[in-house]
Amino acid sequence: MTALNGKRPKLILFPTRDVPPAPGASEDDFIIYASSRGSAASGYYGTLKVVRKTDGRLLFPFEGAETLGPFSSKAVAIAAAQDKGKQVVANDLAYPEL
Repeated sequence: MTALNGKRPKLILFPTRDVPPAPGASEDDFIIYASSRGSAASGYYGTLKVVRKTDGRLLFPFEGAETLGPFSSKAVAIAAAQDKGKQVVANDLAYPEL
């Protein structure tokens, strides 16, 4: 970047936009990411992330959230994570976390 009149251009910081909490109205307002980790030797664990799209809030995992597993297969671990994700969405629709 070239200097103007021997001075550096001034850096302008724009304020970030804070998004107020907004409860979801339907299951379409949430994203559930379900997967697994582990191995046959140590067991398979479900991994889960649930995000409310209306405000970007991460609903799961949270501090102190239970571990999903161990399970005997990868498919069972993913199914358990999906079931837990659906439960988190249903609970948030009934009682929104703001």
